[in-house]
Amino acid sequence: MAKRKQLKFPSELRFDLVSKDWVIIATGRGKRPETFKREKRKRLMITKKECPFCQKDIIKKAVLIYPKNLKNPSNWSTIIIPNKYPAFLPYSSLDKKIEGNIYQRMNAIGWHELVVTKNHDKSLALLEEEKVKEVFNAYQERYLELKRKSYVNYIAVFHNHGPAAGASQPHPHSQIITTPLIDVDLRKALKNAKSYYQRHRECIYCKMNEWEMKVRTRIIAENSDFLAICPFASKAAFQIIITPKKHLPYFEEINETQKKCLAEVFKKALFKIYKGLNDPDYNFYLHTAPSDGKKYPYYHWHWTILPKTAIWAGFEIGSRMEISTIEPEKAARYLRKQ
Repeated sequence: MAKRKQLKFPSELRFDLVSKDWVIIATGRGKRPETFKREKRKRLMITKKECPFCQKDIIKKAVLIYPKNLKNPSNWSTIIIPNKYPAFLPYSSLDKKIEGNIYQRMNAIGWHELVVTKNHDKSLALLEEEKVKEVFNAYQERYLELKRKSYVNYIAVFHNHGPAAGASQPHPHSQIITTPLIDVDLRKALKNAKSYYQRHRECIYCKMNEWEMKVRTRIIAENSDFLAICPFASKAAFQIIITPKKHLPYFEEINETQKKCLAEVFKKALFKIYKGLNDPDYNFYLHTAPSDGKKYPYYHWHWTILPKTAIWAGFEIGSRMEISTIEPEKAARYLRKQ
């Protein structure tokens, strides 16, 4: 009697060890990786003449200018300026209030800055590695300065590329926002990382990195210090995590060699997305131990890159359960070739 062919089930639930969320890998409704490259992209059309970041007077607003010690500041390549429309503002008091014994409110105290690269048309994926490192220099320098300010318990560093990712300007720029509160996702990750460490006496991120380096099916790029991985429980198609191989809780403590290695892997990852997916919109953001003065030896900082390959619909919004339409192993295999 002939053996019956076993069909592969078209969907799979995968458990995220850090967030303890389940994600759906719905390959039955998915696409081939190559089809993402053929999708049309909407782009913001703002000329250099109209662009606020291309104006000569931008240097008057500068908090920092790179390269350092320029004789002519107009020759800058990376600049940090205050956000013209900040979500958080420096103030002397939180001024907490209770309404009706149930609602709470307080001042949104913080700093909101922009990290702008000079070339109007070149995203980070297309910059020289040295200029990508310069951006990480800016992130680190401002992080170290801002963490000393009052009411700064969390510093968000993120980048929106393209209108679907929330970018209101086409000129490449990142944002840095400080808040007195800690990101709810980071707070959950800290709690679960601590719990794992207390049970196993090792870092959950190091454990995952160890496995990824053993199986090598989800790694898209690496060097001596960093891995770029499509995570096992990817929340979106082609999601990438860039993580230090060494256990490091605090991004701001990164040294020069590590920054160079980070810039190398980061540029490779962004260029693979640019080439393999036809320059999709994306967000990337940093998760690192908070700046609230507490110790987090069990945490492991990392960057997340999330291409906008799908739109959340009712199920994802209502259930808080993400659906990815391509296996991370297949996504990694495709991106490795780019």
